[in-house]
Amino acid sequence: MCSPNFAGGAAEREAPFMRIREKVVAAGCLAVAACLLAPSEAAADAKRNGTLGTVSDVSLVLGSSVVFLMPRVYYSDPESTVGWKGRWHFSVLAPAMTMTALTLLVDLPIKDAIESTRPGCTPEETKTALSSSECKSFGGPSTHAFASWGATGAGTGIFLVDTFRYSSGRFNAGGFIGNVAFPLTASVVTSIARGVAPEGTRPYENAGQIAIGGVTGFLSGLAIGTAYAMFQRPNCGYGNALFCW
Repeated sequence: MCSPNFAGGAAEREAPFMRIREKVVAAGCLAVAACLLAPSEAAADAKRNGTLGTVSDVSLVLGSSVVFLMPRVYYSDPESTVGWKGRWHFSVLAPAMTMTALTLLVDLPIKDAIESTRPGCTPEETKTALSSSECKSFGGPSTHAFASWGATGAGTGIFLVDTFRYSSGRFNAGGFIGNVAFPLTASVVTSIARGVAPEGTRPYENAGQIAIGGVTGFLSGLAIGTAYAMFQRPNCGYGNALFCW
């Protein structure tokens, strides 16, 4: 007679413990689910727009290429006949390689030293991120802005020297378009593509990172382009060859 009552009493005593255990298990499941969902949501928040990234890459390459493929356009020169002439110098590889070296310097040691993260990223996340991560590298100073505005600065320096030193102040539209207008437009496009973000995405760099990269790049390029044009005369110095060795 006592056995059923004893069993029933034991079941009643175990019921609260079972309810507590169920709550603990449910809480654990919720915690695991939260941990699994958190990285995915963070990654989604930090997504960049691939199309804008491609636009910035293409505009950077076009703007930089035009500057260093543009021939030196000049008018008056005591060693040649009077008139507008264009000569392409292989020595232009010197400022091109100098700007490339400076860009790599900004992209690697300088960025790593400053540790200015991309929008939506943290320093710890950036340092441990995989190559496929949206936070795989630091954002400032902007390498794209530095390189594109550096090319614009170099072209501006070359154009100014060729205009006022070698052309007696005469303006040449072709030289202006190739050395200044086109790379300037490409620099603006590059900066916009790196700094804007459609709804639901994040930009590649913030405004401050782009501004610092652009200003330092332009001033560096201007100094390099001006120095190169001052030391390298636009004419070949012999004959009427279009290419100068």
